[in-house]
Amino acid sequence: MSNNIIALIDGSIYSHSVCAHAGWVASKTGQPVELIHVLGRREMLGDQDLSGSIALGARSAILDELSKLDEQRAKLVGERGRAILEDAEAVLRDAGVANVQARLRRGDLLETIADREDDAGLIVIGKRGEAADFAKGHLGSNLERLIRGSHKPVLVAARAFREVKKVMLAFDGGMSSLKAVEFVAKDKLFDDLHVHVVTVGNPSLEHQKSLEQAVATLRLAGRHASSAMQQGQPDQVLAKLVEEDSHDMVVMGAYGHSRIRNLIIGSTTTATVRSCKVPLMLMR
Repeated sequence: MSNNIIALIDGSIYSHSVCAHAGWVASKTGQPVELIHVLGRREMLGDQDLSGSIALGARSAILDELSKLDEQRAKLVGERGRAILEDAEAVLRDAGVANVQARLRRGDLLETIADREDDAGLIVIGKRGEAADFAKGHLGSNLERLIRGSHKPVLVAARAFREVKKVMLAFDGGMSSLKAVEFVAKDKLFDDLHVHVVTVGNPSLEHQKSLEQAVATLRLAGRHASSAMQQGQPDQVLAKLVEEDSHDMVVMGAYGHSRIRNLIIGSTTTATVRSCKVPLMLMR
């Protein structure tokens, strides 16, 4: 892995976890961390830009007061954003990360990432954001957009960080899945970690051969790798294995040629990401 770790924080309870995950990556790779807090257009203006909704002929004093309210809100939102970044930077520095940059950006998240990701090796984002409905298990509204729009690996932080020792690599033989194998094989983030490669599908010689090749690639790179083939609904199987075998992280391609394609990226972020209570690293 090369370049910066981009850590996206929004002030939600996941922000501390995002910092912890980014700090863990930095401690293993030596990469600098770039903290980014994006002030969206709606956040800057609230639910409604009141100063622009005055009918013709309305008193100018009302318009002036509403304009002042808009300005005051924008100022307070900006101050809050800077405070969020300062707190996050302190968390990372307390964790021993010396090279930290903080950026307050305005506009759209994807536009910000498109502008910054050429300098990034990894993007870290929380599974849920400030607007997520925790009771219904909703995921962050920006999560799927980011995975769809970014060309860099995306680490989806769990609610709480725990030291990563065992990694499960979900493998379906597709291009993004092969890319995930190469990433795990080469990147020093995975040094000294046990990697368990799992294929979910009907047993076949083709699947078995592909799985064996993936494990061989990892072992050739010096990884401690094992494998298993499972049958069933992929999201349910993967979530069950995470719990039963105490895996600390899941790595998988964001697009594949099997049912996993629809499980990872669809009209909404899927049950696999929702149900796994560990961080997931997704790559296209």
